[in-house]
Amino acid sequence: MSAYTDLVRLLKDDALSDVEGKPTLKERGDKAYWYAARRVGTEMRFFYIGEDSDETRARIERIEELRATAKERQAERSRLVRLLRAEGMTPTDRATGSILSAMAAAGTFRLGGTIVGTNAFRLYEGELGIRLPLGGIANTGDIDIAQFEKLSIALQDQVAPGLAETFTTLKFDPVPGLDKGRIWRWAQGGSGQLVEFLTPAFGNETIRDLPALGVGAQALNYLNFPIAEPIHAAAIYRSGILVQVPRPERYAIHKLIIADRRRDGAGNLKSAKDREQAAFLIEAMAEDRPDELSQAYATALEVGPRWREHIGNSLKRMPETKTILESLDA
Repeated sequence: MSAYTDLVRLLKDDALSDVEGKPTLKERGDKAYWYAARRVGTEMRFFYIGEDSDETRARIERIEELRATAKERQAERSRLVRLLRAEGMTPTDRATGSILSAMAAAGTFRLGGTIVGTNAFRLYEGELGIRLPLGGIANTGDIDIAQFEKLSIALQDQVAPGLAETFTTLKFDPVPGLDKGRIWRWAQGGSGQLVEFLTPAFGNETIRDLPALGVGAQALNYLNFPIAEPIHAAAIYRSGILVQVPRPERYAIHKLIIADRRRDGAGNLKSAKDREQAAFLIEAMAEDRPDELSQAYATALEVGPRWREHIGNSLKRMPETKTILESLDA
């Protein structure tokens, strides 16, 4: 866990050291965001850095130092990745790693894109200091990226190069949908890899636009819960890739909700996988992070009766997990 934490910190340092331009704070509504302002031709461009926080401000104050020590960090990152591999941490496979690396370079995760689904689950190994279970519970051929629509509009910055161009380079083809002109899925011939973009819905689950990422996205109810307040994670590929994932406690509770929403034959298989992932994370976090788990559980129950119904239905099929959650405040 120490090596993994160091790797995430170094990746965050690198993300800021690559910024060119004068750091500028902008307020949008009740939040503030840092940008790097630089002139491109006759126009001023604002390159998004991150939401205002003590951690972000501390890095901005050290930006010149971070730029001067980039080579040393690169060597240390490589050493930490070798150490983590030697200690048995599950690396990101080559196909997934190449896709995440390209999306990270374009700015997908810098602009608020958050990995959801099983690829996020796989990245909790380092965050929680746990060994992933073997078998289908951690296997996937899909990469799901979620972003809030309002955030995508508010940032006023975009990925570069565009993700359509990035996917074309990686031999991905757009998957046609019912909503012509809005592409939210790409498939890679041969590998079976599928990349999907999602966004929270608060009612109708339609296709929406995510201007910061330059893609369409399938809107899904309940998705706002896991992607609120995401955390950084390191994908173990080459010298590490900085990405965003949901907080593990929110991911686990969300899995209880969507497990009950799946209904058809294929959905039943996915529902079982959702429950297995939730049970695994809840058991692990009840031991080491009970307060965070308890808060996420209480927050979801307080949202409303439909949320409580979905969670309750899943827990009826998971008596051991139900006992763990009910004992958190005991």
